[in-house]
Amino acid sequence: MAPPPSTTVSPATTLIVRVVTLVCLLISVIVIATNNPEVDGGKMKFNDFYAYRYMLATGVVGIAYTFLQIAFTIYFVSTGNRLGGNGLMFLDFFGDKALSYLLATGAAAGFGLTVDLNRIGFESDVKDFLNKANAAASLLFFGFIFSVVSSIFSSFSLPKSS
Repeated sequence: MAPPPSTTVSPATTLIVRVVTLVCLLISVIVIATNNPEVDGGKMKFNDFYAYRYMLATGVVGIAYTFLQIAFTIYFVSTGNRLGGNGLMFLDFFGDKALSYLLATGAAAGFGLTVDLNRIGFESDVKDFLNKANAAASLLFFGFIFSVVSSIFSSFSLPKSS
């Protein structure tokens, strides 16, 4: 009986998914970092809440990892050679898994805090702050989704053992 055919994904497709992940994460970080409305004469900042700080940190780590992976993918697309051989395939696989878990927890922390604060019922300035935080968490969640897709793609390129 013949082994099942190998499933591979083109490097260009992988590059597109990584770029979309990066765009989602960049916009999420910008939105949460600039979310500082005037409330009752003082400024409310995302920095005042641990969950939003965690959300920002996961976005920044995701951006750094995704930039690195985009550079490796561009090298692979342009030369046809994989930098690092099988070792990089394992880094792709496990790094994508770890990143997706990290982004999921960051988005969940942002959504959770926003839901809890919305239950209190604030005035419109605080509602705008919470809506922007929710938008940033949503973009972080979309980054998570595309990171999962990258993780699935990287699992296809793992060396098959017989």
